[in-house]
Amino acid sequence: MRILVVDDELVSRKKLKKIMESFGECDAVENGKEAIAAFVKSLENWNLYSLITLDVSMPGMDGTEVLSKLREIEKENYMAEEEQAKILMVTSHSEKDTVMTSIEAGCDDYIVKPFNKEVVTKKLEKLGFCR
Repeated sequence: MRILVVDDELVSRKKLKKIMESFGECDAVENGKEAIAAFVKSLENWNLYSLITLDVSMPGMDGTEVLSKLREIEKENYMAEEEQAKILMVTSHSEKDTVMTSIEAGCDDYIVKPFNKEVVTKKLEKLGFCR
C-alpha cells in the first residue's frame, strides 16, 4: 500500500508518517501544492496512492480544497472507484461543520488530533486496509 501524508505541522507530519510506515510505503509533504504534485506524479507513473491523509487546516490551500482537487483529478482520469485513493482528513477540530464539509467534499473518514497508532489502525480497519 502506498500512503501520502499531508500536514504543514512538522511534528504531526512526522508522527503520522512514522505510524503509517508500519502499514506501507509512505511519502510525506507539507502543503496542498506538494500533495497535488505528488498525486499527479503517482498517476503518471500509475503507482497510485491507496491512502492519503490530509490536514484540514493548512496555509495557502486547506485540506478541503486539496481534497476537492484530488477528486476532480481522479474524475478527469476516469478512475474507477476501486482505483481512487481513500482519503482521511486529519483535524484538530471535531466540530460537526468541519467534519460535514470534509465528507461532502469526498473524504472517506477523518481523524481528530491528537491521535495515536491505535486510533489510526481502527480507521484503516474501517476502510478495509487492515484485515
